[in-house]
Amino acid sequence: MQKKNQSLPASIIASLRQRKNRTGTAPAGADGRAGGTLVASYNVHKCVGVDGRFDPGRIGHVIREIAPDVIALQEADKRFGARHGLLDLARLKEETGLVPVPVASANAAAHGWHGNVVLFRQGLVRDVHQVTLPGLEPRGALVVDIDLESGAALRIVAAHLGLLRRSRSQQARMIIELMRSRDERPTLLLGDLNEWRLGGRSALSALDAAFGKMPVPVPSFPAGLPLLALDRIIANRPEILSAVAVHDTPLARVASDHLPIKAFVDPALAALPVSGPDFVLIPAEAASSGSTAARDKESSLPLPAMPPGNGRERGNRELVRKAGDQLKRAVRRTLRRPDAPSR
Repeated sequence: MQKKNQSLPASIIASLRQRKNRTGTAPAGADGRAGGTLVASYNVHKCVGVDGRFDPGRIGHVIREIAPDVIALQEADKRFGARHGLLDLARLKEETGLVPVPVASANAAAHGWHGNVVLFRQGLVRDVHQVTLPGLEPRGALVVDIDLESGAALRIVAAHLGLLRRSRSQQARMIIELMRSRDERPTLLLGDLNEWRLGGRSALSALDAAFGKMPVPVPSFPAGLPLLALDRIIANRPEILSAVAVHDTPLARVASDHLPIKAFVDPALAALPVSGPDFVLIPAEAASSGSTAARDKESSLPLPAMPPGNGRERGNRELVRKAGDQLKRAVRRTLRRPDAPSR
């Protein structure tokens, strides 16, 4: 039976009380492989750790600890300008067997779309759709239909929502409209959804139309003392997904300001249909080299327009900064609550 959602203060207080139970280890995905197909989400914070050091190698090691079949990364590219990728994808493939889903991009140096990257181990990519999300910040989502070797046939929506609540509401509604416009398929939404509110005040309430009531979230931010459940894995068919867990290891606590989260998908409940629509199939080997077929397919997809004008973008930076400050204040207020346990 699904637990009732906690209030935000109750959720944070529970996290504080459980902090002494952190064992310093987390089971690698391979240890629980019988549990099904392991999916994960990880905001890598542009490969800058909580110690302020840029170290893509640490991010690769954390991904290797998780050993996922599919993982969605956020902030894997530079945010502005040329948006160069920040990971060594060739080394990551060698160490983990994971390859990126190919995207159409004017910049060959970018890993993903607006910093979103989907990596997978074994399977066929049936379809890729890149979406520019509305809002004041440059945000996007990747929608990937993939048939995994385990037998799971999934649609992955990998997204990074904005810092402003109004933007998050718009972005959630756009994800719902996108899902309604496509054929039905077991769907997972993975990513940093940047929403620390719970219940009716949450900007994610719009997602209920496709995903039902949000499951109990797990705190993943900040990595050193996770209090807020900014990162989520949710399914439009909740029965296919196990409980979501935080990958909490000493390395994960320093490699990024977010901890990764992970869950198992039951491949029997998300099995391949007997027949399906004709899509361009992209095997893992082709994906790793940036399939021409994928690029051609992507170039014909209608992509929403970017917010107009660099001047407007500069003018909105102050609003975005204030939203980030609001998140920090939410943590500080709870730490000052009289019923919070002493540190």
